[in-house]
Amino acid sequence: MLEGKRVVVTGGTGSLGQALVRRLLEGEMGLPSEVVVLSRSEALQHAMRLSFQHRRAATDDIVYDEARHQRLRFRVGDIRDYAAVSALLGEADVVFHAAAMKQVPICEYQPIEAVMTNVLGAQNIVRAIRELRLPVEAVVGISTDKACKPVNVMGMTKALQERILIEADLHCEQTRFVVARYGNVIASRGSVVPLFLEQIEHGGPLTLTTPEMTRFLLTLGQAVDTVFAALRSGQRGETFIPRLPAARIVDLANALIGDRGLEIEYTGIRPGEKVHEVLVSEEEAPRTYHRDDHLAIMPLLPELRSSDQEGAPFERREYSSADEVADPRRILELLGHDGAIEVGGGPRSA
Repeated sequence: MLEGKRVVVTGGTGSLGQALVRRLLEGEMGLPSEVVVLSRSEALQHAMRLSFQHRRAATDDIVYDEARHQRLRFRVGDIRDYAAVSALLGEADVVFHAAAMKQVPICEYQPIEAVMTNVLGAQNIVRAIRELRLPVEAVVGISTDKACKPVNVMGMTKALQERILIEADLHCEQTRFVVARYGNVIASRGSVVPLFLEQIEHGGPLTLTTPEMTRFLLTLGQAVDTVFAALRSGQRGETFIPRLPAARIVDLANALIGDRGLEIEYTGIRPGEKVHEVLVSEEEAPRTYHRDDHLAIMPLLPELRSSDQEGAPFERREYSSADEVADPRRILELLGHDGAIEVGGGPRSA
């Protein structure tokens, strides 16, 4: 599907971006002719370049030894900068849009910055494709469960990102826009698991917001699976959702603590946080269908809906992390899936 294509990954130095790039270069969807990573940080790009080369130290002349790494390119630029975005997409065939501000409290304290990255960044992609009539075949927007029934700035801006990309299907006939929406990625940069591991290393306590809080959990591998499924099977304007286990965060903490006997300290909900997350809202459920191992939400705009929809209708009214929480054994299995986390001790009762 991507054989010989020029692929652009915005926000490609992030946790999801790097996992996505690795699998692109492995040729899982066909080997692209080029994979271009766009991000603002030259330091993160340099670290990623060295990581992909498996080198421990920098050299003056960086050359990729493996043929597939010769296909990887880096571009320092900002998704907020229309000129940079339009220049980057000029020869792109497929775009994975992962650039985002995703830290909930930071977005609450700096909402306009979140708007500029999450909303205007998506608009820059659409504007470049539409105004310059670029021959981009597909754009996959990376979203979050916080965009569903949003109560915080991060979720609100990501919800707008979803709508901007989906609405673009009305005007960019040569491009298929789809969205991948999922929950919390285990061990991604800025997520709770690395924080817990650091607190365990320092002897605790582990800080939690509230004992009732639940979250959908998935590995980086499962996140990339969802992105690839959206590209492979998504029709214009669809939003792809993985079917995920959910967990109480206190059970996740206890699974990581094991038999260490560390304390848990409750600090209260941070600005903008929910107690439970939702992947499919009650309003979206009637236009949601099963699609292999994922769910596909039909676009809200009737002009984009297909009459030959594949898959069985979704049977629930809402898909919430509070509905079916995993037990400690299942959480341990998830933490160890794909080598996501090294778990030492066994779980203690919550």
